[in-house]
Amino acid sequence: MNIIEKIKDSDMFFLLAGPCVIEGEEMALKIAEHVSELTNRWGIPYVFKGSFKKANRSRLDSFTGIGDVKALEILAKVRKEFQIPVVTDVHSPEDAVLAAEYVDVLQIPAFLCRQTDLLVAAARTGRVVNVKKGQFLSPEAMRFAVEKVRESNNPNVMVTERGTTFGYQDLVVDYRGIKIMQQECHCPVVIDATHSLQQPNQACGVTGGQPALIETIAKAGIAVGADGLFIETHMDLPHAKSDGANMLRLDLMEGLLEKLVRIREAVRES
Repeated sequence: MNIIEKIKDSDMFFLLAGPCVIEGEEMALKIAEHVSELTNRWGIPYVFKGSFKKANRSRLDSFTGIGDVKALEILAKVRKEFQIPVVTDVHSPEDAVLAAEYVDVLQIPAFLCRQTDLLVAAARTGRVVNVKKGQFLSPEAMRFAVEKVRESNNPNVMVTERGTTFGYQDLVVDYRGIKIMQQECHCPVVIDATHSLQQPNQACGVTGGQPALIETIAKAGIAVGADGLFIETHMDLPHAKSDGANMLRLDLMEGLLEKLVRIREAVRES
Protein backbone atom coordinates (compact mmCIF):
# COMPACT_ATOMS: atom_id res chain seq x y z
CA MET A 1 0.00 0.00 0.00
CA ASN A 2 1.58 3.31 -1.05
CA ILE A 3 1.27 6.59 0.83
CA ILE A 4 -1.61 7.80 -1.39
CA GLU A 5 -3.63 4.73 -0.46
CA LYS A 6 -2.72 5.06 3.22
CA ILE A 7 -3.90 8.63 3.54
CA LYS A 8 -7.24 7.76 1.99
CA ASP A 9 -7.77 5.47 5.00
CA SER A 10 -6.69 8.12 7.52
CA ASP A 11 -8.51 11.10 8.99
CA MET A 12 -5.15 12.60 9.95
CA PHE A 13 -2.78 14.66 7.81
CA PHE A 14 0.33 12.83 6.61
CA LEU A 15 3.89 13.99 7.22
CA LEU A 16 6.96 14.13 5.01
CA ALA A 17 9.88 15.00 7.29
CA GLY A 18 13.60 14.56 7.61
CA PRO A 19 16.85 16.38 6.91
CA CYS A 20 17.42 18.52 3.85
CA VAL A 21 20.16 16.17 2.68
CA ILE A 22 21.55 12.84 3.84
CA GLU A 23 24.79 13.70 5.64
CA GLY A 24 25.43 10.23 7.04
CA GLU A 25 23.76 7.11 8.38
CA GLU A 26 23.75 7.98 12.08
CA MET A 27 21.93 11.29 11.66
CA ALA A 28 19.37 9.83 9.28
CA LEU A 29 18.53 6.95 11.61
CA LYS A 30 18.33 9.24 14.63
CA ILE A 31 15.89 11.63 12.93
CA ALA A 32 13.80 8.78 11.51
CA GLU A 33 13.57 7.08 14.90
CA HIS A 34 12.50 10.26 16.69
CA VAL A 35 9.86 11.29 14.16
CA SER A 36 8.58 7.71 13.80
CA GLU A 37 7.93 7.53 17.53
CA LEU A 38 5.93 10.77 17.41
CA THR A 39 3.89 9.89 14.34
CA ASN A 40 3.10 6.43 15.70
CA ARG A 41 1.80 8.05 18.87
CA TRP A 42 -0.68 10.27 17.02
CA GLY A 43 -1.50 8.02 14.09
CA ILE A 44 0.13 10.28 11.50
CA PRO A 45 1.14 8.50 8.27
CA TYR A 46 4.86 9.22 7.96
CA VAL A 47 7.26 9.42 5.02
CA PHE A 48 10.95 9.98 5.83
CA LYS A 49 12.47 12.70 3.63
CA GLY A 50 16.12 13.10 2.68
CA SER A 51 17.77 14.33 -0.51
CA PHE A 52 20.39 11.91 -1.78
CA LYS A 53 22.13 14.84 -3.43
CA LYS A 54 21.64 18.58 -3.80
CA ALA A 55 21.82 19.67 -7.41
CA ASN A 56 20.47 23.20 -6.98
CA ARG A 57 23.08 25.14 -5.01
CA SER A 58 23.93 28.82 -5.14
CA ARG A 59 27.70 28.34 -5.00
CA LEU A 60 30.04 25.81 -6.51
CA ASP A 61 31.61 25.08 -3.11
CA SER A 62 28.25 24.23 -1.47
CA PHE A 63 27.76 20.73 -0.07
CA THR A 64 26.03 18.45 -2.59
CA GLY A 65 26.11 15.02 -0.93
CA ILE A 66 28.07 12.05 0.35
CA GLY A 67 27.75 10.06 -2.88
CA ASP A 68 24.58 9.09 -4.72
CA VAL A 69 24.47 5.36 -4.06
CA LYS A 70 25.78 5.69 -0.52
CA ALA A 71 23.00 8.15 0.36
CA LEU A 72 20.34 6.07 -1.38
CA GLU A 73 21.46 2.99 0.55
CA ILE A 74 20.99 4.94 3.78
CA LEU A 75 17.46 5.85 2.69
CA ALA A 76 16.80 2.19 1.97
CA LYS A 77 18.08 1.28 5.44
CA VAL A 78 15.73 3.81 7.05
CA ARG A 79 12.90 2.32 5.01
CA LYS A 80 13.69 -1.22 6.13
CA GLU A 81 14.56 -0.55 9.78
CA PHE A 82 11.51 1.58 10.58
CA GLN A 83 9.09 0.09 8.04
CA ILE A 84 8.24 3.51 6.63
CA PRO A 85 8.19 4.87 3.08
CA VAL A 86 10.94 7.29 2.05
CA VAL A 87 11.07 10.21 -0.39
CA THR A 88 13.96 11.88 -2.17
CA ASP A 89 14.42 14.59 -4.81
CA VAL A 90 15.31 13.77 -8.40
CA HIS A 91 16.72 16.25 -10.89
CA SER A 92 17.04 14.26 -14.11
CA PRO A 93 15.43 11.24 -15.78
CA GLU A 94 18.54 9.25 -14.87
CA ASP A 95 18.13 10.25 -11.21
CA ALA A 96 14.54 9.04 -11.28
CA VAL A 97 15.46 5.60 -12.58
CA LEU A 98 18.29 5.22 -10.05
CA ALA A 99 16.43 6.50 -7.00
CA ALA A 100 13.31 4.45 -7.73
CA GLU A 101 15.29 1.33 -6.83
CA TYR A 102 15.63 2.58 -3.24
CA VAL A 103 12.69 4.86 -2.38
CA ASP A 104 8.88 4.97 -2.46
CA VAL A 105 8.27 8.57 -3.49
CA LEU A 106 10.12 10.64 -6.08
CA GLN A 107 9.99 14.38 -5.49
CA ILE A 108 10.20 16.88 -8.33
CA PRO A 109 11.87 20.12 -7.18
CA ALA A 110 9.89 23.33 -7.63
CA PHE A 111 12.28 24.79 -10.21
CA LEU A 112 11.84 21.64 -12.34
CA CYS A 113 8.08 21.14 -12.07
CA ARG A 114 7.54 21.90 -15.78
CA GLN A 115 10.31 19.60 -17.05
CA THR A 116 8.38 17.08 -19.13
CA ASP A 117 11.16 14.50 -19.51
CA LEU A 118 11.71 14.44 -15.73
CA LEU A 119 8.01 14.15 -14.90
CA VAL A 120 7.49 11.37 -17.42
CA ALA A 121 10.57 9.46 -16.28
CA ALA A 122 9.50 9.69 -12.63
CA ALA A 123 5.98 8.58 -13.51
CA ARG A 124 7.19 5.59 -15.50
CA THR A 125 9.06 4.19 -12.50
CA GLY A 126 5.68 3.46 -10.92
CA ARG A 127 6.67 5.28 -7.73
CA VAL A 128 4.49 7.93 -6.14
CA VAL A 129 5.43 11.34 -7.57
CA ASN A 130 5.37 14.49 -5.44
CA VAL A 131 5.54 17.61 -7.60
CA LYS A 132 6.50 20.81 -5.81
CA LYS A 133 4.74 23.90 -7.15
CA GLY A 134 7.12 26.25 -8.89
CA GLN A 135 7.70 29.56 -7.13
CA PHE A 136 6.75 31.14 -10.45
CA LEU A 137 3.49 29.25 -11.12
CA SER A 138 -0.14 29.83 -10.23
CA PRO A 139 -1.93 27.05 -8.33
CA GLU A 140 -4.17 26.48 -11.36
CA ALA A 141 -1.16 25.79 -13.59
CA MET A 142 -0.10 22.81 -11.50
CA ARG A 143 -2.77 20.66 -13.07
CA PHE A 144 -0.66 20.43 -16.21
CA ALA A 145 2.26 18.92 -14.28
CA VAL A 146 -0.13 16.46 -12.65
CA GLU A 147 -1.61 15.55 -16.02
CA LYS A 148 1.86 14.72 -17.37
CA VAL A 149 2.28 12.16 -14.60
CA ARG A 150 -1.21 10.69 -15.00
CA GLU A 151 -0.94 10.56 -18.79
CA SER A 152 2.26 8.54 -18.30
CA ASN A 153 0.09 5.83 -16.71
CA ASN A 154 0.79 6.73 -13.09
CA PRO A 155 -2.20 7.84 -10.99
CA ASN A 156 -0.09 8.15 -7.82
CA VAL A 157 0.71 11.86 -7.73
CA MET A 158 0.53 14.68 -5.20
CA VAL A 159 1.56 18.33 -5.21
CA THR A 160 3.28 20.55 -2.65
CA GLU A 161 2.82 24.25 -1.99
CA ARG A 162 6.14 25.89 -1.06
CA GLY A 163 5.54 29.59 -1.52
CA THR A 164 5.59 32.01 -4.43
CA THR A 165 8.41 34.38 -5.31
CA PHE A 166 7.86 37.82 -3.81
CA GLY A 167 10.52 40.23 -5.00
CA TYR A 168 14.08 39.01 -5.24
CA GLN A 169 14.70 37.44 -1.84
CA ASP A 170 11.43 36.36 -0.30
CA LEU A 171 8.46 34.01 -0.68
CA VAL A 172 4.83 34.24 0.34
CA VAL A 173 2.20 31.52 0.77
CA ASP A 174 -1.24 32.08 -0.71
CA TYR A 175 -3.40 29.63 1.24
CA ARG A 176 -6.13 29.86 -1.39
CA GLY A 177 -3.77 27.78 -3.52
CA ILE A 178 -4.23 24.69 -1.35
CA LYS A 179 -7.96 24.52 -2.08
CA ILE A 180 -7.44 25.52 -5.69
CA MET A 181 -4.93 22.72 -6.28
CA GLN A 182 -7.15 20.18 -4.53
CA GLN A 183 -9.97 21.14 -6.88
CA GLU A 184 -7.90 21.48 -10.06
CA CYS A 185 -5.48 18.58 -9.58
CA HIS A 186 -7.74 16.09 -7.77
CA CYS A 187 -4.88 14.79 -5.67
CA PRO A 188 -3.42 15.24 -2.18
CA VAL A 189 -1.94 18.69 -1.52
CA VAL A 190 0.95 19.20 0.90
CA ILE A 191 2.06 22.40 2.63
CA ASP A 192 5.84 22.79 2.88
CA ALA A 193 6.32 24.68 6.15
CA THR A 194 10.09 25.07 5.84
CA HIS A 195 10.91 25.93 2.21
CA SER A 196 8.03 28.42 2.25
CA LEU A 197 10.17 30.41 4.66
CA GLN A 198 13.36 30.42 2.62
CA GLN A 199 15.02 33.71 1.78
CA PRO A 200 16.85 32.76 -1.43
CA ASN A 201 19.52 34.58 -3.39
CA GLN A 202 21.26 36.19 -0.45
CA ALA A 203 24.36 38.24 -1.26
CA CYS A 204 26.58 35.72 0.57
CA GLY A 205 25.39 32.90 -1.68
CA VAL A 206 23.79 30.96 1.20
CA THR A 207 20.01 30.76 1.45
CA GLY A 208 18.45 32.37 4.52
CA GLY A 209 15.20 31.61 6.28
CA GLN A 210 12.69 32.39 9.01
CA PRO A 211 12.42 29.21 11.11
CA ALA A 212 10.57 31.03 13.90
CA LEU A 213 7.55 31.10 11.57
CA ILE A 214 7.47 27.36 10.76
CA GLU A 215 4.71 26.81 13.30
CA THR A 216 2.67 29.65 11.78
CA ILE A 217 2.89 28.23 8.25
CA ALA A 218 2.14 24.68 9.42
CA LYS A 219 -0.84 25.67 11.57
CA ALA A 220 -2.39 27.73 8.79
CA GLY A 221 -1.86 24.96 6.24
CA ILE A 222 -3.55 22.30 8.36
CA ALA A 223 -6.33 24.71 9.33
CA VAL A 224 -7.29 25.35 5.69
CA GLY A 225 -7.33 21.64 4.93
CA ALA A 226 -3.95 20.61 3.53
CA ASP A 227 -3.75 16.83 3.19
CA GLY A 228 -0.11 16.64 4.15
CA LEU A 229 2.71 18.54 5.79
CA PHE A 230 6.35 18.79 4.70
CA ILE A 231 8.98 19.76 7.28
CA GLU A 232 12.74 19.56 7.05
CA THR A 233 14.34 18.96 10.44
CA HIS A 234 17.79 18.51 11.95
CA MET A 235 19.18 18.00 15.43
CA ASP A 236 22.11 20.42 14.97
CA LEU A 237 21.06 23.35 12.80
CA PRO A 238 24.29 25.39 13.06
CA HIS A 239 26.24 22.48 11.59
CA ALA A 240 23.67 21.28 9.03
CA LYS A 241 25.27 21.02 5.60
CA SER A 242 22.25 22.40 3.72
CA ASP A 243 19.28 24.65 4.60
CA GLY A 244 20.19 24.99 8.26
CA ALA A 245 18.68 28.49 8.17
CA ASN A 246 15.12 27.29 7.61
CA MET A 247 14.81 23.79 9.10
CA LEU A 248 12.92 22.93 12.28
CA ARG A 249 15.03 21.95 15.28
CA LEU A 250 14.33 18.26 15.89
CA ASP A 251 13.48 18.72 19.56
CA LEU A 252 10.66 21.11 18.58
CA MET A 253 8.89 18.54 16.42
CA GLU A 254 6.92 16.96 19.25
CA GLY A 255 5.30 20.18 20.44
CA LEU A 256 4.45 21.27 16.91
CA LEU A 257 2.86 17.97 15.89
CA GLU A 258 0.77 17.88 19.04
CA LYS A 259 -0.69 21.31 18.20
CA LEU A 260 -1.27 20.34 14.58
CA VAL A 261 -3.12 17.16 15.55
CA ARG A 262 -5.48 19.24 17.69
CA ILE A 263 -6.08 21.65 14.82
CA ARG A 264 -6.78 18.77 12.44
CA GLU A 265 -9.26 17.25 14.88
CA ALA A 266 -10.99 20.60 15.32
CA VAL A 267 -11.26 21.13 11.56
CA ARG A 268 -12.59 17.61 11.05
CA GLU A 269 -15.30 18.13 13.69
CA SER A 270 -16.37 21.56 12.45
